[in-house]
Amino acid sequence: MQVKKLSVLTKPSIWAKTVVAAVLSVSLMTPAIHASADAGGAPPKAKTLDSANANGFLDDFFASEEAKAHYVGASVVVVKDGKVLAQKGYGFADKEKKRAVDPTSTVFRIASVSKTFTAAALMQLVEQGKVGLQDDFTKYVKGLTFDNPFNKPVTIEHLLTHTTGFQNYDVQPEDIHNDFNKIVEIEDYVKANMPPVVREPGTSYLYDNFASLIVGLVVEKVSGMPFADYMDKHIFKPLAMNNTGFLPEGKLKENLAIEYGPAGIIPPYAVSPTVMPHGGMLSTSEDVGKFMIAFLKGGTTGANRILSESTVDSMEQYRSSIHPLMPNTTYGFEAPFQLPGAGSSSKVITKAGDMLGMSSYMFLIPEQNTGVFITYNQTGLLRNFFYPAFIHTFFPQYAAPAKLEPFTAQNEKDLSKFGGFYSDLRLDIMVSALGTEGEGDLVVSDAYVGTRALKQIDDNLFVDSLSNQFTAFELDANGHVAYMKEPYLNPMGYSQKGAVAAGFSDVTNEHPYAKQIFALQSLGYLANDAAESFNPEGAVTRGEYVKNILEITNIKGSKTTELAFTDLEGHSAAGFVQMAYEMGMVTGNGKGLFHPDKAITRQEAAVMMWRLMKLQYSDELFESVELAGKTDKWAVPAVKMLVKLGIYGPEVKVNSKGAFDYQSQKVLNRQEEVAIWYALFTQPTDQIVGGLMQEQEAKEKEKEKEKEQTKELPKAS
Repeated sequence: MQVKKLSVLTKPSIWAKTVVAAVLSVSLMTPAIHASADAGGAPPKAKTLDSANANGFLDDFFASEEAKAHYVGASVVVVKDGKVLAQKGYGFADKEKKRAVDPTSTVFRIASVSKTFTAAALMQLVEQGKVGLQDDFTKYVKGLTFDNPFNKPVTIEHLLTHTTGFQNYDVQPEDIHNDFNKIVEIEDYVKANMPPVVREPGTSYLYDNFASLIVGLVVEKVSGMPFADYMDKHIFKPLAMNNTGFLPEGKLKENLAIEYGPAGIIPPYAVSPTVMPHGGMLSTSEDVGKFMIAFLKGGTTGANRILSESTVDSMEQYRSSIHPLMPNTTYGFEAPFQLPGAGSSSKVITKAGDMLGMSSYMFLIPEQNTGVFITYNQTGLLRNFFYPAFIHTFFPQYAAPAKLEPFTAQNEKDLSKFGGFYSDLRLDIMVSALGTEGEGDLVVSDAYVGTRALKQIDDNLFVDSLSNQFTAFELDANGHVAYMKEPYLNPMGYSQKGAVAAGFSDVTNEHPYAKQIFALQSLGYLANDAAESFNPEGAVTRGEYVKNILEITNIKGSKTTELAFTDLEGHSAAGFVQMAYEMGMVTGNGKGLFHPDKAITRQEAAVMMWRLMKLQYSDELFESVELAGKTDKWAVPAVKMLVKLGIYGPEVKVNSKGAFDYQSQKVLNRQEEVAIWYALFTQPTDQIVGGLMQEQEAKEKEKEKEKEQTKELPKAS
């Protein structure tokens, strides 16, 4: 099986795509809390943003049941016209010890909000003439080895606007650790992990952690100072940000809020590099408020200036967009959560951040001299409820519908150019399939949201019929569709349109698995060469299956030399099988052997996947599935789960009684393996499971009702 790996990601897993969707589809949650126009269509009346109203809004919001489910402790500051209007803490910095959040002293990891401060530091050097925005960044950072096949350098501006074209490289699991004595320098980390350039610089938007890391390294190299020292001297001290830094030590460590995850307390952790310019800043809401006040006042506190007014102006301007209604980034900020149909997002600049057990959001409205920062010690969507609630309460004009000129939608033939498969640049397991349906309609389908229409309203601009949010496309120099931005799924980057599938010499359009095989060719997971053969009925070995499924989900092989199975030594799949063992995906034969070159049966393949998916989905949800044919007892729960979730190809048949023949004991072949991949990319498993859970709840309620009715029946005399 020829698998072409597109990008290195943060070890996401397809079986955890419900969680991925919740984090990336930030706008998915906002429509339910939008204030609506009255019956006459008038926009909601804005409240005056003053101290009384700001405090009242915060108290009401954080006391709401909707909000309380999304935080343990939260800290927030609202500033306007150079003053703090409200600065409050809610909940607990330490729930077990009942330590309340104090906005002046409780420290939070503000994660990627750090990027704004790092950008500000670099812009100081730009305004001093020490760095040029259009310069190749390697002018300032020497000794880096990386591939760039394009006749175009990666510039400082590309770094700041997340348009580098770098292969995605997010924080890796090994970068979060508990060795507090481990020191990893920024330069050493960059040299060890430098990604290649895989798209022409300046042509696409991808939220780029590595680019912001390099920005920090440029600051370090040009200033001649360690990055943390530079930040302290030139940003934090001038603004009297006395509870801010990059190292969890001293009072920053003592006052750091406990971080919480789904299972409870997250143990303290360190990061690599030790000082992380792109996400390692520790601060309080009071300190971030000081930065926002200075920024909104043109870069000065009155006593100290950190940026010139012209530099601040330049940082407020969007430099990248796929459409005027869909801006991407400024120097240091990004576009806000897209409100349904809203046309004024370019008036707001924001920065979001997430780390284990922490989420933050800073948003500024420069023309209103207003800034807000919220941070909380539980990774989640609180900010996605907070932002639209604040906007609709105080500045509803920024949620007002976009005003567009009348537009005649293209016909189905012209719309066909948008059709095909698209994979997210940051998380390429997020796949969207687009096709045409009638005049002016595209139909988009994905495994996270399902199927819905896209209504064309402008050149290359559409409205999602489900969310009333915009989706836009970018064309290349030849007029071909290259990228799509669909904020309903992921506002933090583009999706890339796949190539036209060439097929294989032994797989034509009439082949029963053509749809699945061609889709994976288009997305780059299979060699796209019609002259090559695919051998669709060839057997898949145990080692191949594990290696392939981990590669398509961007999970690297383990680097350990202590292998769990003695028959893996020197095998090409050894690292992947070892990683699968560490993940709990494989267990071997109980005798220290894995048999990597033995053909895998369909039920064995199902069980490997089930071992991971059952962490998310309870077996109880799938008990009602009826199976036909022979399935060994140990594989029944796995086969039932995959059947119900639709993770199979046309080989699975349903008999007249509704029972599924999974052909469990048959050897898995190549075409069937690709059908599994295709289903993982495209099946809306979250919706399927959600429906099953609703059915289960309805049955339980019915049982409770029957019990109550039985209790009420009169006893026989």
